[in-house]
Amino acid sequence: MSATTTGPGAPSPAGGHILDNPALASLTGPHAHFAERRGRVLRYPADVSPWLVLPDEPDADDWADLAALAGPGAEVPLPGYRGRLPDGWEVTFHVEGVQFVDDGLAAAPDPEAVRLGPADVPEMLDLVSRTRPGPFLPRTIELGHYLGIRREGALVAMAGERLHPPGWTEISAVCTDPAFRGQGLATRLILAVAQGIRERGETPFLHTGAGNANAIRLYESLGFRLRRRTAFLAARVPERLADGREAVPVA
Repeated sequence: MSATTTGPGAPSPAGGHILDNPALASLTGPHAHFAERRGRVLRYPADVSPWLVLPDEPDADDWADLAALAGPGAEVPLPGYRGRLPDGWEVTFHVEGVQFVDDGLAAAPDPEAVRLGPADVPEMLDLVSRTRPGPFLPRTIELGHYLGIRREGALVAMAGERLHPPGWTEISAVCTDPAFRGQGLATRLILAVAQGIRERGETPFLHTGAGNANAIRLYESLGFRLRRRTAFLAARVPERLADGREAVPVA
């Protein structure tokens, strides 16, 4: 097995649409400088994003490389994976999801939205902990631009960019303090983030849970179109792999 490296050089999606495996397209494209790689398995640094990428048809060596990257007993996300898990791997999380793409958004800047930076991360982490829009970690802000709305100095709503396949940017971390919901702040921030993406000549897209009816209604009303169904999956690395190899983490 190869040693862990960073940077480009991992496989590109074989056929299909680039958004069928957006994490792979990101880590082999605009986000290649984040990529930690072992064999054909890539991931973001643990404090940037939990997203991890397997090849479309992983073999025993790929699962061993994944185990080595994560370490025995670790819980690893496998976004979009629909295949069979090897013996010993335990599914710890499974939610059906949907992927939407821009199909006529009325994207526009927002006069109240402010650019968020590293100094805002403690407040952003606090807002995420109270609203749970999805993973947001101490260095997630490095993935793209984030906008927020403040009221009396406090951050009450935010949205930003996550995955970045060539030509596309994912809108993510959309959340509003419960005390300020119903004012359309999330809608305004989505459209403002989308405007910034469009200005770069790229197309916005996003993900949500297939059962999140309120979010789906909102996205469709804004001009997003359902592109595909996907899955949000996580599994636990066994202590020993099915072929007898130990799941020893890399140094």
